[in-house]
Amino acid sequence: MAITTKEGILKVLRSFNPWWVNGAVNPAFLRDYKRFAYYEAISRLENTNIRRTVVLTGTRRVGKTTIEYQLIHTLLQKGMPPQKIVFVSLDHPMLKLAGLNEVLECYHENIYAEQDVYYFFDEVQYATDWAMWLKTIYDTQPDTKVVATGSASPALVRGSTESGAGRWTVIQVPTLSFYEYCSLIGLNDIQLDKTIKPTSILKMTQQQRGQIMNKLSAVQNHFIRYLQIGGFPELALANDDILAEQVMREDVVDKVLKRDLPALYNIRNITELERIFLYLCNVSSEIITIDTIAKELNGVSRQTVQNYIEYLESANLIYLSYPVDLDGKKILKARPKIYIADAAIRNAVLMDSDVLTNPIEMGKMVETSVYKHVKAFYYQKATRVGYYRGGKKGKEIDIVVDYPNIDNILIEVKYREEAPISDDDAIVEHCDKAASAIIITKRATDFGEHNAPNGKKLLRIPAFAFLYLLGHAEKNGYKGVE
Repeated sequence: MAITTKEGILKVLRSFNPWWVNGAVNPAFLRDYKRFAYYEAISRLENTNIRRTVVLTGTRRVGKTTIEYQLIHTLLQKGMPPQKIVFVSLDHPMLKLAGLNEVLECYHENIYAEQDVYYFFDEVQYATDWAMWLKTIYDTQPDTKVVATGSASPALVRGSTESGAGRWTVIQVPTLSFYEYCSLIGLNDIQLDKTIKPTSILKMTQQQRGQIMNKLSAVQNHFIRYLQIGGFPELALANDDILAEQVMREDVVDKVLKRDLPALYNIRNITELERIFLYLCNVSSEIITIDTIAKELNGVSRQTVQNYIEYLESANLIYLSYPVDLDGKKILKARPKIYIADAAIRNAVLMDSDVLTNPIEMGKMVETSVYKHVKAFYYQKATRVGYYRGGKKGKEIDIVVDYPNIDNILIEVKYREEAPISDDDAIVEHCDKAASAIIITKRATDFGEHNAPNGKKLLRIPAFAFLYLLGHAEKNGYKGVE
């Protein structure tokens, strides 16, 4: 007896595509709030001049599948015939075994014969030769449009540069920004001028700055919860934070470490992968060396550490931040800083009940969140986001937005009750050559100007305000923090 049959495949497809019968997406699969990635995807999908396959990538539970359902809902609302839209979950056992060719043949034989359709592929990397299939569809079905999701972003990016060059666009879907989190939970009635961006505060009077901070006081009270569990849409809406952290460990971390990565990269020693990820959670926001990790994790080879860090990055569980040269000297050995993709993931893994009262741990959480926001904000621009260490005192600047041939943006995270900056700090030393120099503080009252000896004005701004205003700027089409 065959494991997969056309009848079985069709039954699964019908269950995934109820709009073929009732003309609508199941409301349980939709959310009223739409993420920035949705608007980017729909603009690509509706562009009639340049045809591109859209690939959404991000870790589990960030809302990639929800965005696909929202796109389908939009198409149906605009009058697209339901039978022309097919959603295929390539993570489903039967569809995975059948293969993409057989699945699409079944769809066209039984539901819609023509090829002017919309394909929505979920977790596309589980399909054998997926990159070849996307290329073939693009080349042979000029009236077909494709949206796909995937959790292994480097594999998708690599496919886009090889088989998909000029054919598809990869859109990153990070965990929720603080602005998106606030909007999702209903804090969307804060009235701010559309032109306000983080550094607008530097050009205001102190009274105007105070008025902005008063408006943002409504979101300040939600910042700590956001750091704890708020990066994932479904969990952000949960009313049981302890259960939400448990779900995060099970669905976001355990499934990636114990199922997704072993399947994608043929990993046999899952315990070593878990040990390395736990180690990285402990050192998030710190500079790492492969040799040190291998030495401290006795019994794990250097090559294994190197490989597994690459795999974790591919699953969107970590970021690697590399040094930026501000001194005009060649960096001989690039040692990266490690960031867990979301502070909430780190908290769920470490299960440290004292994290909120430990200023060092809180500093790591906030720096992790600031880096994630800035990295996500700039991912489509011709720039990179790294860090700096050097100068007269060998000190560090936590985050540097490195523009080619343009002045950089410098960000230093000082999340503590008192956030002193001395004249010897690297951010002061280099601020005269920066487009903006920003000090991220803790207290809501710690905002305004910081005057450097060279006459340059640095911006002091609380973490919650900086992150919220960055999202506000993105919503209103602004693509820079300077």
